[in-house]
Amino acid sequence: MKIIRILSVAAIVALAGSMSAAYAEGSCNYVQENMFAGPFNVCQEPVEAEACAELGETDDNADAVHSDGACASDDLIGTCDLGDSQLHYFSGDAGGLEIGCGFQGGDWISAE
Repeated sequence: MKIIRILSVAAIVALAGSMSAAYAEGSCNYVQENMFAGPFNVCQEPVEAEACAELGETDDNADAVHSDGACASDDLIGTCDLGDSQLHYFSGDAGGLEIGCGFQGGDWISAE
């Protein structure tokens, strides 16, 4: 069951990373969830407003709110740096999130 959750996190990270290439500015806070993993409180950047709305409707994601500024850093568990985007996690198991990030070629940065 844990491997399914890890693979699900990896799939979510892949989706977030693939969508980010076209975005220029801003950030998107939303609840990330699918049938195997989550819910996770996340913030992705950079993301434009239209893309943020789309992220909020993907899988079982919810509550997407776009901001012109950067993601907050309070209560951060860690960040999956995908190169052209960063996905910041504010809930979830750091170990599982790190593994999922690695599956996508991202670099996990633990909040210390």
